[in-house]
Amino acid sequence: MAATVNSSTLLSHPTLNPSTFVNGEASASSFTTTTLFSGEISSEYQIHNAEGIDNMRAACKLAARVLDYAGTLVRQSVTTNEIDEAVHQMIIEAAAYPSPLGYGQFPKSVCTSVNECMYHGIPDSRKLQDGDIINIDVAVYLNGYHGDTSKTFLCGNVDDATKKLVKVTEECLQLGISVCKDGAPFQNIGDRICELAAKFGYGVDRFVGHGVGTVLHSQPLIFHDCSNKPGTMVEGQTFTLEPILTMGSTEFKTWEDNWTILTADGSPSAQFEHTILITSTGAEILTQS
Repeated sequence: MAATVNSSTLLSHPTLNPSTFVNGEASASSFTTTTLFSGEISSEYQIHNAEGIDNMRAACKLAARVLDYAGTLVRQSVTTNEIDEAVHQMIIEAAAYPSPLGYGQFPKSVCTSVNECMYHGIPDSRKLQDGDIINIDVAVYLNGYHGDTSKTFLCGNVDDATKKLVKVTEECLQLGISVCKDGAPFQNIGDRICELAAKFGYGVDRFVGHGVGTVLHSQPLIFHDCSNKPGTMVEGQTFTLEPILTMGSTEFKTWEDNWTILTADGSPSAQFEHTILITSTGAEILTQS
């Protein structure tokens, strides 16, 4: 999940305070150090030894299984509350905990963002309808480590233009991952994603991914739009990539629940997310199902 604006707006708007964000896209392209570290984003990069990597693989494998199961529930007349309840039960039965639940007072175990909802959608009694798209964002806490992943699913007969948006968004995620390896600049991620999105006329939202491991949200912040993000990747490091593409404007509005973020013009948006591990030759997708 993600958010963007300048740091002065971030401080004055309760919705955009980093301490209220879930699943790690709390970010703005111009965050100040003071703003960042007054919230829930740790300054500690998540770089793991062999034992930590094994624990990350286990947490991410569970997150991937839960997300796949959640996807099987997507059909007409199913409510997002029902998806949340099923996800919660599966995570608890695996002796894990749903990372979003209670994080910054988030009230549910999963985020469900339908159609123009960009992220942080709170499950409720709304029934899915034919032609909807829904992003389901799953994060689990298992044996002291978080795994974080999301996918946009199609419900019934989705129109071709929206299906194309979903397809290209997933391709952008894979393209961003393809440039990741030890020593690679972080800015390569956004450059490649923006290049592909621009070919289809899609907007790339300024929301970010994040380091993830023993804490849910940490440095580095991963920008998916074109930026001059400093720094390079390090072997053994884990973080998320989670681009959000829109068919229309990238401007957004926030509901009074201080969580739900929607496109300002009502156009559809899509998102995909993986947690990855940086290796000497590339990146291991830890949440690959």
